[in-house]
Amino acid sequence: MSAVCLNCKRLYPASGTPYKCPVCGGLFGLAGPLEFDPALLETSQPGIWRYRHTFGLAAGAAPLSLGEGGTPLTWVRAFKRKLAFKQEYANPTGSFKDRGTAVLLAFLRSRGVSAAVEDSSGNAGASFAAYAAQAGMRAEVYVPAAASGPKRRQIETYGALLHPVPGTRSDVTLAALKAVEAGMAYASHAYLPFNLPGYATAAYEIYEQLGKAPSAVLTPAGQGGLFLGLWHGFAALRRAGLIKEVPTLVGVQARACAPLWVMANVGFSGMGFVTEGPTLAEGVRVRFPLRAGDVRQVIDGGQGQFVAVDETDILRGRDELAHRGLYVELTSAIVWSALEQVHRKFPDPIVVMLTGAGFKSEVE
Repeated sequence: MSAVCLNCKRLYPASGTPYKCPVCGGLFGLAGPLEFDPALLETSQPGIWRYRHTFGLAAGAAPLSLGEGGTPLTWVRAFKRKLAFKQEYANPTGSFKDRGTAVLLAFLRSRGVSAAVEDSSGNAGASFAAYAAQAGMRAEVYVPAAASGPKRRQIETYGALLHPVPGTRSDVTLAALKAVEAGMAYASHAYLPFNLPGYATAAYEIYEQLGKAPSAVLTPAGQGGLFLGLWHGFAALRRAGLIKEVPTLVGVQARACAPLWVMANVGFSGMGFVTEGPTLAEGVRVRFPLRAGDVRQVIDGGQGQFVAVDETDILRGRDELAHRGLYVELTSAIVWSALEQVHRKFPDPIVVMLTGAGFKSEVE
């Protein structure tokens, strides 16, 4: 799989699985654009693996699948119009993370990894634990001690060793990095770029389900992985001549911790004043998003924007969605207030990503 250090431009090593550049310590990103060719779709493959040609995996890398992908696109009336909701909580572990985890762990397994560590607010950890179990990998997951009980239980039930860490989400990452420094492989959904082609498959599905590109796609954003994956996917469809324009991607953050929203509206200088405040939307509570630079490029190219949601609107958003038959966790519920803010700016169709299942939340 082709990746490159975003700092010194060295290619990802041909062996091993470093999470950062072993030469300069820089962050790895995709080495080039994704290429989509409808003639190369493998319809006999499970889930997202029908798009395998877009992943950049070595020919001998075996697919790893629990049936991820193929999630419903459901039309619901809201704000006096019909909107399309992509039910990513229908993925095997209840979140969109499965798309990226399937590709990331297939890559790690192809490099001989038999044990790995991940840090997460919950969903990425649960996804990692499930796919590691299927791959026969030993898994350890670091989570905030305050992470919701259903997510912690899900991780442990898959057989992963759970490490609850007191403090902030940033403290969790630091604890995981200590294990990595001691020799564990790091299956990081934040540092490694190999999950992005998996997230891009949601864009391919949306195109196939609509028969065209939407005008806009709204998605919760923490690290910004799904935001970037969708952009890569739609950009690949445009290069293939299947759509004329990449839809506007609207990232949604909780105002209590909204560094990407601040960056989009103020600039990088404003990110230094962002706090990691408590929020019901635990899945997007990321103080230092590693791929902020890539997100900024999408914004500067006129294809992305961000909105922030007040804490008092999150439970209301969950209930409004539930009253329309869509039961989501609180992180997903931030899209409702975002829709209120921006839906008038875009013509039909608008697609909204519902990233996690309501069963993952404990708040009444």
